[in-house]
Amino acid sequence: MLKKITALAFLCLPLSYVQAQTKSYTQNIEGTSLKFEMLAIPSGTFDMGSNTGANDEKPVHKVKVDAFYMGKHEVTWNLFEPFLYRDYELKASNGKIPANVDAVTRPTKPYLDMTFGMGKDNQPAIAMTQYNAIQFCKWLYARTGVFYRLPTEAEWEYSCRAGSKSKYSFGDDESKLKEYAWYKENSENKTHQVGQKKPNAWGLYDMHGNVAEWTYDQYLEDFYTRQKDKIAQNPVAVPDKLYPNSVRGGSYDETGDKLTASVRLASNPSWKQLDPQIPKSNWWFPEAPFVGLRLVRPATPPSKEEIEAYYNKKPISDY
Repeated sequence: MLKKITALAFLCLPLSYVQAQTKSYTQNIEGTSLKFEMLAIPSGTFDMGSNTGANDEKPVHKVKVDAFYMGKHEVTWNLFEPFLYRDYELKASNGKIPANVDAVTRPTKPYLDMTFGMGKDNQPAIAMTQYNAIQFCKWLYARTGVFYRLPTEAEWEYSCRAGSKSKYSFGDDESKLKEYAWYKENSENKTHQVGQKKPNAWGLYDMHGNVAEWTYDQYLEDFYTRQKDKIAQNPVAVPDKLYPNSVRGGSYDETGDKLTASVRLASNPSWKQLDPQIPKSNWWFPEAPFVGLRLVRPATPPSKEEIEAYYNKKPISDY
C-alpha cells in the first residue's frame, strides 16, 4: 500500500518512485498483438488556468482531482485502426474476434485518407470526432474489460503540468519548447511518431504539440468563473451539445503560445466543412488533422450503469 503523504510532497517525489508506488502498467489486449502503456497519476490539488492568458483561462482557481491513469502517449493508428476496420483487427488477432467486440459499432469508412499522408506507424491517430474517440474507448472496454475514457479538462491540465505552475510543464522559457514538442517551428507541418521528444516530469510524452487532444468537457468560456472562491473537486462540464467541446495541448501546426498547459481550444463546425454528407459524419473531421486523443482510466472504476451511460449516448446529428 502507498504510504499516506501530502499531495504537495507526492508531487515533489521522483517520477520513478511515483510510478513504482502507484503501479503504472502496460495494457495488453488479449487475443491480439496490441498493447499500450498507462502511467499512474496521483491525486492532488493544483492551480488551474492562467491569469496572463486568454479570458477563458481565467481566473486561476484551485482544483482537486482523484487518482487516475493516463496514456503515456497519444493514441496511435497502430491501436486505433483495428477499431476502425474489422480486417485490421483480424490481422492483429490470434483468432476470431469475440462476439461482444464485433457488436461494437465501427465508424463509417472515410472518403478521404484520414492520415493526410502523414504516416501511420507509431503516428498519432487524427481527425476523429469526440463521439468517435468515445466509441474507440467502448471498443477497448469490450476488448479488455477495463473502462477507458477521455480525460476531463481538469485531469488533462493537471497531468500536463505534472506539479509545475509555469506556462509549460518544463518552465516559462518558450525557447526550450522544441525539446518537448512538435509545433510550427520544427514540425514541417505534419505529425511525428509519438515519444520522440522529452516527456514531462511524470513521464507523459507530447502533452505539448504533435496533436491537440480531446477532453470530455463541453467548452464553456466562463466555466472557470463558476469555480472561483472554492476548491472544485473533479470538475467537468458534461457535454449536452454537439459544439463546442474542449481540446487541449496544441498541435504541430500552431505557434508556441498555443501550446501552454492552460490554453483551451473549442471544437468547431468548420472542421467538417468539406464533408459532403447530409447529415454530416458522426465520426470524422476531414478538416481537423491536428486533433487526436489520449486515454484515461479512473483509479476507482465507475458502476456498470455509469459505464454504459458514458459509452451509449446517442450521437447528435450534424446538419
